[in-house]
Amino acid sequence: MRQYLLSIYQPEGKAPPEVLAPIIADLNALNEEMRAAGAWVFSVGLHPASTATVVRDRDGEALFTDGPFTEGKEHLGGFTIINAPDLDAALAWGAKLARAVTLPVEVRPVA
Repeated sequence: MRQYLLSIYQPEGKAPPEVLAPIIADLNALNEEMRAAGAWVFSVGLHPASTATVVRDRDGEALFTDGPFTEGKEHLGGFTIINAPDLDAALAWGAKLARAVTLPVEVRPVA
C-alpha cells in the first residue's frame, strides 16, 4: 500500500452553518467509510491562511513573515492521508472527498 495526500482547497471566508452542516455530515460519513476500508490514516482541517506564519532561513537566522506563503483566492483548508493500492484507488477516494466537501481536491502520492 502506498500513502496519498488528499488536499482540500477552499475559498477564503467561512460558510454559513446551514451550508456547512450537511458538508460536515457527509465528510464524517466518508471518513467512517475510509476507516472501514482500511484506507484512512489521518485527516485535519486547518485555520484560515491568514493565521499562517512563513519561516525562511536567511544566513542561518530564522525570518518570520505573517500570512500565507502565496496570495490566492483559494488556500489549503485541510487534508487527509490515505493508504491506497494504486493511484486509481486514491483518485476514487479523492472523488468521494470532493463530492463530500463540494471543493477541489488534489491527490498526490507521498514520497
